Formats: sequence, structure tokens, C-alpha cells
Amino acid sequence: MVTDMAVRPVVVWPDDRLRQPSVEITAAEIANDPTVRQLYQDLVDSMYAENGLGIAALQLGDARRMFIVEPRLAGRDATEPPVAFINPEVVWTSEEQQDSEEGCLSFPEVYVKVKRPLRARVRAFGLDGKSFELEGEALLARCLLHENDHLTGKLLVDFVGPLKRQMIKKKMQRVKGAVEDGEDAEA
Repeated sequence: MVTDMAVRPVVVWPDDRLRQPSVEITAAEIANDPTVRQLYQDLVDSMYAENGLGIAALQLGDARRMFIVEPRLAGRDATEPPVAFINPEVVWTSEEQQDSEEGCLSFPEVYVKVKRPLRARVRAFGLDGKSFELEGEALLARCLLHENDHLTGKLLVDFVGPLKRQMIKKKMQRVKGAVEDGEDAEA
């Protein structure tokens, strides 16, 4: 399938757009608004361009309540498209926790140890407008909760203390400066 690549730049912290309130997408918009499908395609293209497992609309500067997850991680065939979660809601998490390093496309080259539930179930609407639930364990649960956090304004830096937060902020400002100067951020 050939599509026009719509890779949009990922918003990097401390950009305020990552904290803006997200807005529900109505059933009528899911069914009739072509910008909803365009947002989905932009999320897909941008996630794959950055080698991500998931991405939330706020990470592209769009305040609509949507995130996507890579199909294999979501238990689908690799040839299927990424799973869209529109207006997601975490409906259950396990008491059992897991402690693991987490990365984020809005925090390039930063990894933070985050304690999260081992299992989680999310209810959302798909691009077809139908409600569905997906339950995940380990990495999938972590991804679902991480992406949903984006839609509530919760970010990776909210899981660290003030000193590490300052260090991450300085690193992100250096990354942003390198990108704005036209340099390769990994050089």
C-alpha cells in the first residue's frame, strides 16, 4: 500500500503543547471528518519514522484524544495497520507492578525507570467508530498506560525527582537547539 508520507515533527519536552488538555473526538467526527483519518495517518508515519511502539496526538501538537500502538505489540499481525485508540479510557489495572526503563519520542535518548501495573485494560473507539477493549501485559500494558498518560498531560519527567528533571530539561534543550540549528541531533 502506497501512501503519501505525512511525517510530522515530534514535539519535544519542555514544549507546553505536551501539557495542553486533550479534547474528545465525537462520533460524528470519527465517521465524517477526514482530518481524523489524516491525524491517524500522520501518527502512523511519524511513529514508524521514529521507530516508536506508540505515539499520542499531543506528541504531534494535536490536542485530540487519540494514540496509536504498533500492530505486533497489540497482538496483531505485522502486516496490519497500527491500532487507533480514540477517546481511550483505562478501565482496569492489576495490583501487580513492574519496574522498567521507559523511553519516549518526546524525550529522545532519555530513559527513566517507571513503576507501572503489570497488566492494563483500555477501552476506546477505533477508526470504524466501534468501541473495543484491549488488555495487555508487560510491554503492551506499559505502552497503553504511557500513551494514555500523554492524553492526560502526564509525562516521563513526572516520574523523576527534581535533580533528574533538571538534567533531562538541559539535555532536551540541547537536542532542540541542535535540531533548530540544522544539525543532526545524534551527531
